[in-house]
Amino acid sequence: MSKPSVRFRVASYNTHKCRGIHGAISADRVIRVIAELDMDILCLQEIVDAPGGTGKFDQANQIAAAFPKLHMAFGKTRPLHGGRYGNMLLSRFPIVEAHTHELPKARREERGVLHCVIEVGDGLRVNIFNVHFGTGYMERRMQIDALIGDEILAKPDLSGPRIVIGDFNEWTRGRTTKVLQRSFLSHRPRPPFRFERTYPGVLPLLSLDHCYYEEPLKLEHTTVWRSRRALVASDHLPLLADFSLEENAAVA
Repeated sequence: MSKPSVRFRVASYNTHKCRGIHGAISADRVIRVIAELDMDILCLQEIVDAPGGTGKFDQANQIAAAFPKLHMAFGKTRPLHGGRYGNMLLSRFPIVEAHTHELPKARREERGVLHCVIEVGDGLRVNIFNVHFGTGYMERRMQIDALIGDEILAKPDLSGPRIVIGDFNEWTRGRTTKVLQRSFLSHRPRPPFRFERTYPGVLPLLSLDHCYYEEPLKLEHTTVWRSRRALVASDHLPLLADFSLEENAAVA
């Protein structure tokens, strides 16, 4: 007899501040893409939360209001447009904890990690790390060292399996990929050159968005969402990963 398991879908989506390929900013257009994903946990990067400014920068509130049954957490990386800018997470499951971690930068834009502890079943918790790395080679080297360190991924009091997902801005098998694949399983299919390309949205050529995970999580399926709306809503396409976790799996 098969053991009962919890199944859930995690999506990662860099919204490019809700700026589409034609340059217009529209949170509503991004909301329509999100509605297509049928996800349980959504990791968003490049979201503006500025309710006091013009409506086009009130993105976090508009997205959260469009999905009122989902729990929300926001991780600020820097101030922007009279509000804040960073990573956002929505979840059908309760968010037990939420922590924001700054990443090192080299004269570039601030980057961060939003870590959420999510209860996907009775006493069954999963750690989601919503990541946005920089575009510079040297800054990514500093950022991966910080990510795997004692303050984030290797934090001693973590309980439950880890999923590390987001925009890593690395399209080759560079140091970030090599370091994470030492400790995590990867969503990438084989053979190794058939990567799931997510950027640029309208004609994806590069694989910038990735998902890493560890047992006892089991990866059932991954895909890149290529609907007509998604092709024009941002400069990235959403990455989807379907997981299962046995209900009696060890959480420590």
